[in-house]
Amino acid sequence: MSYMALYRKFRPNGFDDVKGQEHIVTTLKNEIRTGRIGHAYLFCGTRGTGKTSVAKILAKAVNCEQPVNGSPCNECQMCQKISSQTSMNVVEIDAASNNGVANIRDIIDEVQYSPTEGKYRVYIIDEVHMLSSGAFNALLKTLEEPPSYVIFILATTEAHKIPITILSRCQRYDFKRISIDIIAERLRELVDKEQTEAEEKALRYIAKTADGSLRDALSLLDRCIAFYIDQKLTYDNVLDVLAAVDTEVYSRMFEYVAAANAIGCISLIDEMMAAGRDISRFISEFIWYLRNLLIIGASAEGSDMADISSEQFPVMQEQAKRVDADILIRYIHILSELLNRIRYSAQKRVLAEVDFIKLCRPQMDEVQDLSTIISRINMLEQKLEEGIAINSDANSKLEESETAQRNVFSKNDDTPKILPKAVPEDIKAVIGNWQKILNQCDRVEQTMLFNAKKVVSDDGDLILQFTDSVDEGYFRQDDNKQLEALKSVISNMIGKDVSIKTRTISYEENEKFVDLSQVIHFEDVEYK
Repeated sequence: MSYMALYRKFRPNGFDDVKGQEHIVTTLKNEIRTGRIGHAYLFCGTRGTGKTSVAKILAKAVNCEQPVNGSPCNECQMCQKISSQTSMNVVEIDAASNNGVANIRDIIDEVQYSPTEGKYRVYIIDEVHMLSSGAFNALLKTLEEPPSYVIFILATTEAHKIPITILSRCQRYDFKRISIDIIAERLRELVDKEQTEAEEKALRYIAKTADGSLRDALSLLDRCIAFYIDQKLTYDNVLDVLAAVDTEVYSRMFEYVAAANAIGCISLIDEMMAAGRDISRFISEFIWYLRNLLIIGASAEGSDMADISSEQFPVMQEQAKRVDADILIRYIHILSELLNRIRYSAQKRVLAEVDFIKLCRPQMDEVQDLSTIISRINMLEQKLEEGIAINSDANSKLEESETAQRNVFSKNDDTPKILPKAVPEDIKAVIGNWQKILNQCDRVEQTMLFNAKKVVSDDGDLILQFTDSVDEGYFRQDDNKQLEALKSVISNMIGKDVSIKTRTISYEENEKFVDLSQVIHFEDVEYK
């Protein structure tokens, strides 16, 4: 016999097997037990929450010869025929592919004939919101006053698309997302039946990834078991199969963002991509991590709602104390917008890197709201605590750059000007080949160099001028290793060594300088 997927193999056969929908199950059982059976039902809810399963169970229960407390016995001839899909009393229709007026007219013609066996003829219309307006109009009269032996069960994931005239004629039942605890408990039951070893942590992660859908959870479990056949299913195995990331990685990313360490963020993204992880899932999970921090920081009982392990809670509790809720909300807002933009982008990684740098630099926000201002103040306080002086050398930097400014600005005119003798030919060659130089750098260097202004000193040196010490620090780390590498790229490009220096100045001071690339036309420069 061919293999049957877990979600089909363990589909509920009775109301007692339905998980997480007690409010619906109890109501339906009472209706059947007391004979208060409606003529039209509307089952609403997200995918995988049990709408179709409950519809089939209801169809069996109303036709069962010996119902047990409102549930089908699953032993009589009618129950077995409906379970094996050989009964003429239960008709399933997929409205996604049968959505025309002609399809509904076929149903109207059929309902004129009473069932040859059993009590009720049941029509289950799945994805009913896909019906055309003409089909809805054709169904309307029959749905309002069907024969006494006909029951309509409509199922949909988008109830807002169904006409109000249809809604008013149905008993509506809203299926809830199934909790992680219930899904994990169900998965444990099934792996025990399948005689498969699985870690509790692995099952809980699958339950969390399923996002309230038990069917999705079973499909994910099926996939993980198939990959590690005849092996114990561990947490690390699940992460590998689902291309997911361990929680410790999200903790590291948060530390980098909170410390405004843009280099750390980009390096971690590079590490994750090298491991074959999915960038969209990473962002989505990191949003969930920030959401948990927000909840933990809001209430001492937040660990119950956050759904985190006891080992992880102390770490996240400490992190939540260090960051204001407004800042966490800013992080979540930026990343949520990124998740929407990245879905159809061909440059997912670049968009992610840019927005994580944006998280580290509140001054880049187009709208400076309260959370952005708080972030900027916190960054300044952190620099002061670390002993980093802010604009303490402004006067000395002014003196150092006076000559360069005179080359850029005239005394009586604010219009930027470059004197031919102020820019050595070597530096002109560098500026002229700047795009080619950038193309030979990695993404991190490209991002940093993009933020730098290129100016010339009185000694004829090329100065990369930053407004953020993090950018300059990137080229200064490991004994100027990155700066020397950039010099090597330039040397190979123009065939001559060029002296390059870096410095960090304030935003206000930086505005007084003109980037050489704005006044030197690339196409006019040729090094000889």
